[in-house]
Amino acid sequence: MATPPQRPGFPARIDLGAGSRAPARPVARPAVPAAATPPLTSTSAPQAASMARDPIPARARMVQLLAAEGISDAQVLRAMGSVDRHRFVDSALLAQAYEDTALPIGLGQTISKPSVVARMTELLLQGGLRGPDGKLGRVLDIGTGCGYQAVVLAQVASEVYSIERLRDLHEKARANLRPLRIANVHLILGDGMAGFAKGAPYAGIIAAAGGEAVPDAWIDQLAYGGRIVAPVATAGASRH
Repeated sequence: MATPPQRPGFPARIDLGAGSRAPARPVARPAVPAAATPPLTSTSAPQAASMARDPIPARARMVQLLAAEGISDAQVLRAMGSVDRHRFVDSALLAQAYEDTALPIGLGQTISKPSVVARMTELLLQGGLRGPDGKLGRVLDIGTGCGYQAVVLAQVASEVYSIERLRDLHEKARANLRPLRIANVHLILGDGMAGFAKGAPYAGIIAAAGGEAVPDAWIDQLAYGGRIVAPVATAGASRH
């Protein structure tokens, strides 16, 4: 009997090589101008320092706000309340870590608003394909960014494969996740538009940004009955 191929361990890595071209339709996140990154002022410094010492109250307030805004899945609320968002933002932005706002993470990319992360995760869970423990099966996260979404997904899924095409962001996510030692998250450097066939089939696929259509590769790698949650641009607007 042939030995089945082994899936990559944490953190998995696909090196595209120096000669690789960028994907034709890259997954892009909205750029944030450098001016949008405020300095840590004398006014915000005490708040940031207090939050860094004891982030639990700030995180709890964020979860209360998410519930008030309509996030009702208990698993999602627990996941949002258990992940330290301040570990994934720049030290100059600590005071805003638990506000419902996107924040710059470098290279013109952002960490998504908590409400967006929570809503997309909730939509993914509504797709079913849960195991006996109530968790989703294997999930593919397109566009790792700083790694926050992947860690939230790790709370509600048995296994998370998260792929990022930008090497510097991939390395930042690796640095952010290394001290957390989360065994069910695998970070991959590669073209998210092509998905990650080695980990397929997936119970769910999630992408914070998309294009005019869902790539065929994602559909091919989705398990029967699974769900894809991603924004799709239509007639000058976007929908999930």
